[in-house]
Amino acid sequence: MNLTNESYVIFIGTKNFVERYFRDGKGWVKVSARGHTFRATAEQVLNHVLPAVAGIKQNVTITVEHHDS
Repeated sequence: MNLTNESYVIFIGTKNFVERYFRDGKGWVKVSARGHTFRATAEQVLNHVLPAVAGIKQNVTITVEHHDS
């Protein structure tokens, strides 16, 4: 079982939108709700994930999927 960062996809969203974060060969990638792709640092990913995990942002859900390559 592969447990590296490359084997996970993080979904952050509400009932109206969902953003995806995943890691490719060059680093983290964010796919916006409109489908636009952006490069992201690990710190930027954490800045989006941690407030939702801590419960500071209401009505925001986080889902993580694991995919073995």
